[in-house]
This record gives sequence, structure tokens and C-alpha cells, in this order.
Amino acid sequence: MTKTTANLSRSAGLAALGLTLLAGAAHAQGASGTVAFLMPDQGSTRYEEHDFPGFQAEMKKLCPDCEVVYQNADADIAKQQQQFNSVISQGAKVVVLDPVDSSAAASLVQQAHSQDVKVIAYDRPIPDTPADYYVSFDNKAIGKSIADSLIQHLKAANVPADKGGVLQINGSPTDAAAGLIRDGVHEGLASSGYKTLSEFDTPNWLPSNAQQWASGQITRFGADIVGVVAANDGTGGGAIAAFKAAGVDPVPPVTGNDATIAALQLIVAGDQFNTISKPSEIVAAAAANVAVQLLAGKTPEAKTTLYNTPSQLFIPAVITKDNIKAEIFDKKITPVAEVCTGDYAEACKSMGITAQ
Repeated sequence: MTKTTANLSRSAGLAALGLTLLAGAAHAQGASGTVAFLMPDQGSTRYEEHDFPGFQAEMKKLCPDCEVVYQNADADIAKQQQQFNSVISQGAKVVVLDPVDSSAAASLVQQAHSQDVKVIAYDRPIPDTPADYYVSFDNKAIGKSIADSLIQHLKAANVPADKGGVLQINGSPTDAAAGLIRDGVHEGLASSGYKTLSEFDTPNWLPSNAQQWASGQITRFGADIVGVVAANDGTGGGAIAAFKAAGVDPVPPVTGNDATIAALQLIVAGDQFNTISKPSEIVAAAAANVAVQLLAGKTPEAKTTLYNTPSQLFIPAVITKDNIKAEIFDKKITPVAEVCTGDYAEACKSMGITAQ
């Protein structure tokens, strides 16, 4: 994987993507057919609210004659298998697949290739059998970035490294992208001087599972917990809920990833330390571009390679209270009106965040 240290802002990412799409648009001439967009679950609202709308919009621009079929597996491996079979029977020539289970998805890739159907791994890689292309944010870089950000904060706050340590809450053990985030976190913590008190793989990424585990660790370690590296906003939110239920005030700094509305509100309120801004539309548009090229019989350019798969990986930005206004609201990634509601309105106002 290409190692990148600079954060790619949304505007820079879109600018770079625009050049790629212009190149890809030239390949769209004569392209037509059915493309399936298969997402893994509804535990996150991103798939219905951002990924699919972004993919569909870009497909309409690049290939007006293409048909797009969308399915969501609701975190059910068997259901995703059925959906995969269904879209191929409907004539899909390209399947954009965000797998429920990265290992189980290997057989889906093999099945598709046996029928001359192309597979684009989306967001979560498929390590065991190379897909035709992989499009995602750089998950290992995400893990390292959130860990680095937390460690820098602890050191700036003069939190002693020889007293206590951090909890690490990973994503689902069936998700290869979660494994990459975990590896990035390990890399960020390795030379930090802060020890890892305990580590947990969260089944199905469920916040309730993360909360239950964190509650046990709070009982076990108490004030020795100086921070929590959580792999996404859901698991981070579960940890924060556990601290609040235990009466811990203030809550130790907790990381996140995805820049969900709830996480942005927690950051504004001072309950969550960071998140990752990765507008899904960027990856969705890139996947559409690759899909159209594959339909046209072209070979999309590989920006890098991961798991022997030609890949394009975007580097997102770390968001904290210090830059949330500039990176989220000034860039209009998320409307102020969706975040600064109810109890959060006053906190937003004190930070100079107002509807424009």
C-alpha cells in the first residue's frame, strides 16, 4: 500500500477525482448494460444517504443508457449471496460489492468471473480472491491517523505515558477493511509510549456491542483509561455512552471515523475527540467511473495495488473541534442545520458555526 502522510481535503479529492472522471468519461462512449451496487448493511445510514445516491448520480452522467440495480444485505451473508445471484441473473455485467464478510466474498468473485462478470470491491477489500478493481479510502491510513491524532492530543495535554493507557475498539472481525484500520491503529500506537490496556473486535460493528465491552473495561481499569481509539463513530459512540452511564466526567478522548451527524454533534459538545471526514460520494463516483470503463471493455488505471488488486485509495482528513468548522461546515460537507440542533445549537454558536 502506498504510504501517504498528507491529509487529502474534500476539495482536493474532488479536484483529483474530476480529472480521473474526465478521462473515464471518454471511455463511456458506447458503454451500456446493467451495473449492480451491493452494499453490506444498514447499521450505518451512509449507504442509502450518500454511497448509492453518489454512485447513481455519477452513473447517470457517465452512462445514461446504463441500468443500476441497488441491494442492501442487512448484514446477512446468505442474503448478500442471494442478491449477488439475483443481479447476475438480471444481466449485471459489473457488480460493485461491499461485502458483509470479506472472506466469504471470495467465492462471489470466483462465481462472477466464471460468468464473465466483473467485480469492483468497494470500501471493504476482498483479500482471498482478487477483484477486478478496488475503490476505497485508505483504511490503514485512517487507523494510523486517528491514533496519531489522539496521541498528539494526550502529549499536548501532558497526560503521563507511564500511568494508565488506552483502549482499542476495532470493527467487525469479518470485515477486511476493519483489519486494515486495526493495523493502522497498531502502527500509530506502537511508538507512542502509551500502552494498550485492552483490545476488542466489535461483532458486526454494532455500537451496542462496543458499549457493552467498554462498560466492562471501565469497571476493570477505571481512571487508568486515558483515551479510546475506536475504529468508527458507531463504536466510539458506544464507548462514550458507556463512560456516561458509568458517571465518568469528563469522558476521556475517544476517536471515531465517518463524520456521522451524531459524531459531529459529540465533537461540538466536547464528548468525542475526533472523526474522519470521508465523503462517500468521492469513492462512489470513482467506482462509477471504473464500472463504466469495465463495461466498455477498458482496463482502468491502477493508482496502487492492494491484495493483488488494482486499486484507488483516497486519503481523508482528521476532524477535531479545532478544524470542524473549516473542514465540515465551511466546505459544506454537512449542513449546519443538520448538526446544530437542540442542545447543540448553543455550542455551535460559541464556535462561530452558524447557518449560511
